[in-house]
Amino acid sequence: MNHLDILLPFGLPQADMARELLRQCQAPALATLLARGQNGESSRSFDAFSRGLPHEHWISGQFGLIAAQADERGNSPPAAAALLRKHDPQLQQGHWFIVQPAHIHVARDHLVLTDIAQLALAETESRRFFASAQRLFEEIGRSLIYLNASTWLMRADDWAGLRTSSPHAASGRNIDIWMPSGPGELAWRKLQNEVQMQWFADALNEQRESSGLKPVNSLWLWGGADAAAFAANAANPYQGCFNLHDWPQTLCADWLSACGPGDVLSMTGERGLLLLDTLLEPGLTSEWGLWLQGMETLDREWFAPLMHALRCKRLHSLTLVLSGQDRLLQRNLTAASLRKFWVRPSLSHLAG
Repeated sequence: MNHLDILLPFGLPQADMARELLRQCQAPALATLLARGQNGESSRSFDAFSRGLPHEHWISGQFGLIAAQADERGNSPPAAAALLRKHDPQLQQGHWFIVQPAHIHVARDHLVLTDIAQLALAETESRRFFASAQRLFEEIGRSLIYLNASTWLMRADDWAGLRTSSPHAASGRNIDIWMPSGPGELAWRKLQNEVQMQWFADALNEQRESSGLKPVNSLWLWGGADAAAFAANAANPYQGCFNLHDWPQTLCADWLSACGPGDVLSMTGERGLLLLDTLLEPGLTSEWGLWLQGMETLDREWFAPLMHALRCKRLHSLTLVLSGQDRLLQRNLTAASLRKFWVRPSLSHLAG
């Protein structure tokens, strides 16, 4: 592999925690890479109320999806078309949205969306919830397609202008700001409420709660895109993609999951993309002790061997792309960059 882009969601910690975390963090390989690299063109701040996280917008841009959006603050990444194409390449009509079962909990004076990954929804459970929701969708003329336990698709051509937020952007926040707005927003809220009432009465949620699991009490809508948009705008700059899952996985035809540095380095091609997202969940839930452990593990298992490969020219160049809640940092490196022995390793770039 000649060049490798490494995407690290929530590699940039929350600003008020950054100084203390970086004081404790033992990540010498990453410190060397950050200090001796050069800022890339993607480095910038994002609107705090953007409807997608910086790493989601970055992925959209890399694969040519970003053109389908009016602007980054105004809409979530238009991921539905890519998911639809993977499910059924023959379906190339209509405007589609991603629908995900969710848990919303009551805070002191507002409702909060829980990180969807925490639902741990089994296939049998999801299909039961899907069947009960599908009847309500069909009653108002909405097609609902089951993809997997956490992801469904809905067609709503007349809601094409509806602005939505990705679940990661809304996770842990007051959902009032992140709810869909625009054409169809009232119809969606009515449908969402009907599904919520139906699921509230479902004994399956009682069983989940008795087992210590969160009840599935709502749906999250996002990712709207025309079915034909992905085929028309698709751009894949990568010959190999590693550790992608969920919607980003559908963007790259040649990918490997659950791989290690050896798998990445053995892949032939001009350019590859590696997603390291183990910091995403602790970043979303502000579990900074787990974030610290995760960063140190990534340094040992990934950054150290990849830095060695760069120094030995098994990699010609690499780009670190680290993101946070509202910031993205790009650092570009070559073997020559690592020879800057006078530049001391430092994690200070993570603090902004």
